[in-house]
Amino acid sequence: MEEHGVELLQSLGDFTVKENWDKFFTLRGGEDAFEWYAEWSCLRGPLLSQMPSARRPSDEGGGECDDLAAQTRDTPPVQILVPGCGSSRMSEHLYDAGYRDITNIDFSKVIISDMLRRNVRVRPEMKWRTMDMTEMQFADGFFDAVIDKGGLDALMEPKLGAKLGCKFLKEVKRVLKLGGKYICLTLAEFHVLGLLLSEFRHGWKTTIHVIPDKLKRKSSFQTYMVVAVKEGSSEPIPILSSFDHTNVDNSTDQNRTLVEAIDDENKIRNAISSGVDVIYSWEDLRTGAKGTLKELLPGRRCRLILGEQDVSCFSYNAVLLDAQQGTDAFLYRCGIFIVPKNRAHEWLFSSEEGQWAVVESSKAARLVMVFLDSSHSHASIDAIKRDLSPLVKDLAPEDTTDETPIPFMMANDGIKERSIVKKVTSTATGPIIIEDVVLGNTDSDSRQQESTFRRLIFERSLGLVQSEALLSQELVKNAQDKSEKNINSASSRHRKKGSHRRGSRSNLKVDHGYLASSYHSGIISGFILVASALEDAASCGKLVKTAIVGLGAGLLPMYLHGCMPFLDMEVVELDPVVLDVARTYFDFTEDDNLKVRITDGIQYIQRSPPPGSSSAAARIKNPNSSEEGEMRILVIDADASDVSSGLTCPPAEFLEESLLSSAREFVGDRGLFIVNLVSRSKAIREMIISRMNSVFDHLHSLELEEDVNEVLFATPSPSEESSPDALARFQELLKLDRPERAEPILDSVRKIRCLK
Repeated sequence: MEEHGVELLQSLGDFTVKENWDKFFTLRGGEDAFEWYAEWSCLRGPLLSQMPSARRPSDEGGGECDDLAAQTRDTPPVQILVPGCGSSRMSEHLYDAGYRDITNIDFSKVIISDMLRRNVRVRPEMKWRTMDMTEMQFADGFFDAVIDKGGLDALMEPKLGAKLGCKFLKEVKRVLKLGGKYICLTLAEFHVLGLLLSEFRHGWKTTIHVIPDKLKRKSSFQTYMVVAVKEGSSEPIPILSSFDHTNVDNSTDQNRTLVEAIDDENKIRNAISSGVDVIYSWEDLRTGAKGTLKELLPGRRCRLILGEQDVSCFSYNAVLLDAQQGTDAFLYRCGIFIVPKNRAHEWLFSSEEGQWAVVESSKAARLVMVFLDSSHSHASIDAIKRDLSPLVKDLAPEDTTDETPIPFMMANDGIKERSIVKKVTSTATGPIIIEDVVLGNTDSDSRQQESTFRRLIFERSLGLVQSEALLSQELVKNAQDKSEKNINSASSRHRKKGSHRRGSRSNLKVDHGYLASSYHSGIISGFILVASALEDAASCGKLVKTAIVGLGAGLLPMYLHGCMPFLDMEVVELDPVVLDVARTYFDFTEDDNLKVRITDGIQYIQRSPPPGSSSAAARIKNPNSSEEGEMRILVIDADASDVSSGLTCPPAEFLEESLLSSAREFVGDRGLFIVNLVSRSKAIREMIISRMNSVFDHLHSLELEEDVNEVLFATPSPSEESSPDALARFQELLKLDRPERAEPILDSVRKIRCLK
């Protein structure tokens, strides 16, 4: 880019706002061309090599057409669309090369008027239209090529997520002919590649090229050309790259990002081709990833994600199943079966064999099994059905004669009783609800058991259950047994009155030795990555400084305090009302090795001295605290008050690069940084991964299949492997009264995967 243009763009801010571009083009003027990324001298060869031969212009000597093979005048003209054309001269150069049927669109009336005036006489056949590239007004299959020079990059503002980018690419796929090409000139940022490569996964052949910088400019950015060809086959084809290694510096972050993105995408494509049970997007299925959806295909089974941010309040994990036997035996062409979160683990719903059994009993030729998770916990079933209804219509097989509504079926969620214990309002957090739910569970022996759970809900977080604790009468009984060695007649009469019955909530206490939330088990599982350092500290009688940002109900720190007594924990909570709730309703208590500090978590991280730099007074006060070369653990488990960023947890500020750098200093060279991430946006998730990769040397991930959470583990130094030996040593670190309760944690350990 030209230096003056860059300065103007930086001052204008959001690239997706039309008024900003109108101002930009007004300031520059129509005759002052502005080039995104690559000048024509660099772009000419790679671009023209991807284009079909153009019809030779009538003057026979014009421009660059002599470089192209001659075509007869009967050859249909090549229809080209240039979205977000701006003031670039690329279209003019293409016209002079013989491509006359070029349509340029931009949502800025200012630049379209300027470009029309500039070209109306010298290039009269070229078209200029004011149009939003995310809502094009062209017929399906009209263009042979769509040439996008920086348009997708401009739409993919990190703060807005992938919404506009998705709309644009869907329009691109719609307006291209079979055999047509989408040619995207891009800087190949991680969040852009994540969307681009996944959107063109099925039915497209994709290649990636490097645009050489013949001008040898000082710009540190490399321009890439992604070419996607529209094909009829739905089988995913591995992405090919044609890099000229003399022009590519493999040591740069930009090129490493590209290579990693290609490798990751090819792994997914290879997995799909090999028949691995992958999770498809709706777009994957619509473009034929598993055959034509409008037709029933006996025995077809595929996992998918339903719902998008712009059309649905929620997103859903689902399984689509076409009955294995003939359709004559079924009452419905299509049915929806809703599985509540607390039953998703059961064999009937979690195993393929069990799912086919549900299909048979449902009497539906196609069954879409939808799994609810924590994001749906506080929504009514009627709201869920209303949200699902428009989503599942597109999944129904084609049947013009059957107008029967798609039936909803549901596995009982097991909630036998629900009651509000308390509702408080905080100026910092907003409405806070404490509720008790009584669940009826079925164990492996088919015996009904009832359990009572206490839930903490922040209404601002879209109904997510923030914390869930098991309430136990056994704990109360054990405490009473210690103080009442002799049972007299009075106590017998007291029991006859029913004071110890399960339904008497006053007799129930929080069981801090049980983790009801799978993501809490997931957070603790990551401690295996620093198990050696934890063993060293424990064996030497040292305390490992551990900070948890976000108290909630205090269940995670209380559990850690019980099973890892060598942790010196400080919980950072912004809202004193949350602390009162944790103490009053969740039995949270503090002692010398578990403290709560009411302060801002970001300031706490930024102002904490690095390991080994604490004062002499602090060392005298806590002589067991490790110092020289110490390791620290930092856990971010705070929810976001503003979810407009696309993040439900944590607040976006905790994932800025500056804060991540402070977290890196906080944990030290042997430490562990853990983030509980809740986001439905793939682009935001990939942006966060990219940032953490740039700060930490090693990164691991745990995706929770039954929930919306992903736990990220970052370490500055190499991590422990999840070998049987490491797993056994890690299990020894967990001091639990009931060892069987460690199984969810150990199971999560086995699912941790390395990202870097």
